[in-house]
Amino acid sequence: MRPFSIKAKLGTLVVVSVFITTGLLIVALRTRTEFQFITVFSVIATLLITQFVAHGLTAPLDEMRAVARSISHGDYTRRVSGAGRRDELGDLAQTINRMADDLEAEDRHRKELVANVSHELRTPIAALRAVLENVVDGVSAADPETMRTALKQTERLGRLVETLLDLSRLDNGVVALKARRFEVWPYLSGVLKEANLAASHRRLSSGSGNHSRTDVHLHLDVSPPELTAHADAERLHQVVANLIDNAVKHSPPHGRVTVLARRGAYPESLELEVVDEGPGIPEAERHRVFERFNRGQAPSPQGPGSDGGTGLGLAIARWAVDLHGGRIGVAESARGCRIQVTLPGIPEQRG
Repeated sequence: MRPFSIKAKLGTLVVVSVFITTGLLIVALRTRTEFQFITVFSVIATLLITQFVAHGLTAPLDEMRAVARSISHGDYTRRVSGAGRRDELGDLAQTINRMADDLEAEDRHRKELVANVSHELRTPIAALRAVLENVVDGVSAADPETMRTALKQTERLGRLVETLLDLSRLDNGVVALKARRFEVWPYLSGVLKEANLAASHRRLSSGSGNHSRTDVHLHLDVSPPELTAHADAERLHQVVANLIDNAVKHSPPHGRVTVLARRGAYPESLELEVVDEGPGIPEAERHRVFERFNRGQAPSPQGPGSDGGTGLGLAIARWAVDLHGGRIGVAESARGCRIQVTLPGIPEQRG
């Protein structure tokens, strides 16, 4: 039993009451006092002690009820002051305060999400509306260049909606993991080719896309060449594509992005690295780069007018890695940014 628990306090109350009653009874026998007076004194003393102990137990409960009522009305700023108690009420106060912290953080995240999504949707919608209004009013003709501008904003809207749908499936837990064994070199080679082709196509058609830069060289390094892994190919594609997209956006002109793959500690496990030559990520920002709508503080090598993206790519990558039970993080690098991904593959079974 904990020395300061409620059970210990109630037990102490009973023991003290018995001692008081016994002591008064002994005094009555020695002084020949009437038993009715002793009984009255015993009851009064017991009630006073009980009232003192009960007040110490019920006052925190009243405060907890008030804080819980405020939380139910949407006020997440209030906290219970009895969290330092060394009994069950202290544990309950700590639990309520942690719940209030979580609800406050969730409410703040919800408001930020609505504000950020509204901002992300407003920009391409306003641009698309301006283009179409100019065409309707006869200010500009519906020539291929104007239509490419409209297509650029439409594609941006489509990418944002697709990413939000991924996040919705993430939150609802409806995405099933379909892991299989595959060869790493041809798989990653295909991902890099798709990234190059998509960039070239978007550069020619609309000047937009996940990234429209064709001056950055993508390099693949897989060792050993016959390396195999066990993972969900579609989800891993999201991870690699988003990491490449992020690395290309922050690369200097004619920079180099390297994707490295190595064998992990477990059978069919995989260790990936995506390394760029950009400005890197400040150490103070590394714990936030995988948060939703976080675009980081590092300046873009392409200048302030470059497309910084939606800030959702790395959040999607972290979700896909977590779905595998793996790890993702920013590693130390002498130059640029180096992001490491570890997928567990098939963990060793213990006999």
